[in-house]
Order: sequence, then C-alpha cells, then structure tokens
Amino acid sequence: MPLPETPAADWIDHRDTLQDWLAGLPADAAIGLDTEFMRRNTFYPQLALLQLGWNGRYALLDPLAFEIGNCLQPLLGSGPAVTVMHSAGEDLETLAPLLPDGPATLFDTQIAAAFVGMGLGISYRALVAELIGVELDKGETRSDWLQRPLTDSQRSYAVLDVVYLKRIHEQLAERLRQRGRSAWHAEDCARLKARASHRDGDPQPQRAMRGAAEWSEARQARLRLLLQWRDRSARRFDVPRPWLLDDNLAMNLAQQPPATLAELEQRCRGQRALRSAQRNDLFELLIKAITAEDIAATASIPAHPQGAAKQALAAMKQLVDARAAELDLPAGLLCPRKVLEEYAVTNEWPEFLDGWRRELLHDDLLNLLPG
Repeated sequence: MPLPETPAADWIDHRDTLQDWLAGLPADAAIGLDTEFMRRNTFYPQLALLQLGWNGRYALLDPLAFEIGNCLQPLLGSGPAVTVMHSAGEDLETLAPLLPDGPATLFDTQIAAAFVGMGLGISYRALVAELIGVELDKGETRSDWLQRPLTDSQRSYAVLDVVYLKRIHEQLAERLRQRGRSAWHAEDCARLKARASHRDGDPQPQRAMRGAAEWSEARQARLRLLLQWRDRSARRFDVPRPWLLDDNLAMNLAQQPPATLAELEQRCRGQRALRSAQRNDLFELLIKAITAEDIAATASIPAHPQGAAKQALAAMKQLVDARAAELDLPAGLLCPRKVLEEYAVTNEWPEFLDGWRRELLHDDLLNLLPG
C-alpha cells in the first residue's frame, strides 16, 4: 500500500489571513476539519491546532496566535456548509468555546462508515486504507501540539488528517443514499453535536456508579451531590476530575462521610488538586443532612439485571442482534448492551432509543419486559 504525499498547506496565524482563506470557499462547501488538542493536566481540552481542507486547499490554523472562533462561526456555525469530521466527539468538545452549538451541519465519517457496513468505531487510518488505498503514519499521535514551531513531521501528520476527508465524504454519502440511511446518519450526527454542546455537566452523574445501585436512597443522593461538586470544581479550576476525587474515594466518602475535617484530610491524601479551601467546601457538603428534596431529585442507580430482568435482557439482546443483522448494522450502533440493561431493570424507555431506533425496536422490546 503506497505512502501518502503531503500537499502544501497554508500556516495561518493572523485573523486577516484566515478571513481571506475562508472567503475563497463557497457558502455550501463540504469542509474537512480536524483538531489537535492537549488534555493532560486540565479539565478542558486545550486546542492546539485546527486543520481545514476543501477541494485541494489546506490550512493549518494556529489558535495560540489569535482568536479564530468568530472567523469560523459564519461559515461553519450558522451557514449551509457541511463540516466533515472523523470521530468528532472530542473535537466538538474542544471546539465548543469557538462553536458553542457545533457546526450547523456535521457529517461524521466514522458514524457513516458504521451505517454502511464497515464496522463500529473504525479509525481514520483504517478508513483511508479501505476507501483510498493509502497507508497513513500515526507516529505523531502523542506529539506535543502546543510547542511552537511545529516540526515538519507534525505539520505533515496534521495536514493528512484532512486531505482524504473530501473523497471519503463523497463515497460514504453515496453509500448512505443507496442504503436509505442518510436521515439516520444525520440524526446521530445531530445527537453527537448536542452531547458535545452540553456544558453544564451530567445532572445525574451517580447513575454511572453501578456499584452503588444497592445503596439507600439517602446515600445515593449524597453521592450525586458529591459528584456534582467534583464536576463543578473541576470545571472551575480546570483540572481533571480524578485530581480532586477519584471514583473510589468519592464512593467511599459518600458511603461513610468523615466525622472531622482532619479525618477528611487523612482520607484524601494523594489527591493532587484537592487544596485546603476545596477540602473545607467538601467537608461542609459531606456533613450536611440529606433532605427529602435531595432524595426526590436523585434518579435511582440502575442495578445489574437479576432474575426476570436478566432473562428479559437475554431475549432483548437476541432481538437486537437479529434486527441488526437484518439491517447490516453493528448491534452496538443499533442498541448498546448497556442501554438494554438499563431498560430491562427500570422499564423506562431509554432516550438513546428515540428517533429512528424507536420505530425499529420499541414495540418488540416492550413485549419482552418482565411482567
């Protein structure tokens, strides 16, 4: 398989240069976009580079040199242009300060590939090899993208991440059209955008802590308040959540709150971002009595399926697998096992299964719920 040749790309570190570059694009262009970002010591990803490509023209934008968001918004954020990205979740999160609602129209090539029978979660490198017949080098994956100047190798790697998006988009869009899946793909892309633009944190973070499913309502409520405090603090101080409290410590503190501040300090040793002021706030939260309102506001943590729910889950999984095979879709795209587990336990229709999935699955899955 041949190695790629890297085309020339404009290095853009001034606002006027970017505006001139964008002015050469049609309003309805399909624009390839990728980002390089760093997220080692922060809560928020640090945008280090943004790559654009259209019709053989390529640009590397330096967001460390100037504010690029208000230049991108008219074309990508509110215009008729299509933004073509691969596995866009983290990129959209990184771009959220620049494009708060994401691109107006997103075409995610990884999602499209899943809809046309190429498997769930295919990498950009594998997609380029399959559709273009070119082998990409991933040697700069863990590179320091905040350094300046970038090396020639970094620039080459970054440009090649958008070079093939146009041809991939054209091929996948046609395959989607042939299979009648274009609307499904657009819906899942819109859902991906909505998740990335949700910047207030999960209102029910305790539901991810399956180990606390058998706890009392009061302890689950305290866990929710504790995890919400962790999320707010991580955002405020721009540090990773585990640097304040790792999951195990959060579970431990919610189950057995400390009696004194000194005890809390002892139990929190090693939490690298939990300073004195944050420990004081945390202690006040942990010793506060849990109210009826706290309990009412806390959604129950789904337990692992047992008994009739476990039997129902097996039947549901069999149904989803069969339906996915009929549609030539990955079963995990149609309905992940985790979603089925929650439905079998709670009997509450999952939000994930709204939209095109509801029409395919609702009635049949409903009939399999435990009586």
